[in-house]
Amino acid sequence: MVWIVVGYLSGSWLAALSVCRLAGVGDPRQHGSFNPGFSNVLRLYGPRLAAATLVLDALKGMPAVLGAKIMSCPVWLQGVVGLAVLLGHSFPLWYGFRGGKAVASAFGVLLVLVPKVALLSALIWALLAWRLRTAAMASLVSAAAAPLICAWFTPQYVLVVGGFSLLVLARHGLNIRRLRRGEEPPFRGS
Repeated sequence: MVWIVVGYLSGSWLAALSVCRLAGVGDPRQHGSFNPGFSNVLRLYGPRLAAATLVLDALKGMPAVLGAKIMSCPVWLQGVVGLAVLLGHSFPLWYGFRGGKAVASAFGVLLVLVPKVALLSALIWALLAWRLRTAAMASLVSAAAAPLICAWFTPQYVLVVGGFSLLVLARHGLNIRRLRRGEEPPFRGS
């Protein structure tokens, strides 16, 4: 289906690279955690560029998922389109399949499919990131909580959201090892 291809291709655009290039700063894949995502951009270049990265990474996959939802595609197919967005972000064709962890992209996809789940997961992420000063733990907990929240509010999407969560958790393997060793870098200024 065309929405799956559109989802993957839109997900493959890494907003952090464009934002940093336009701002005249270094490629985030070459510094910090080497991840082209919100938290690394925040640590390296501050909240303005990080916010732009977050918004663009969340928005980029929304049209494909919204298209599948508006066309009344079955829930599983909406999920496949959303997963294509996340896989595009994680393994982008344009950047040698070296992408990010898909947290912001997952937020955008969830915002279209299950808005309450997206907003509650984002609230959990924000509270934990503020309290713990590390994006990795906030991302891990909010990703693990999303299917549980979904089971409460929109159970028909729980398998879809569970699949998204598994991908996000799997993409955080290095962070989990650094957290265990106490080496996970905090946010800038902490």
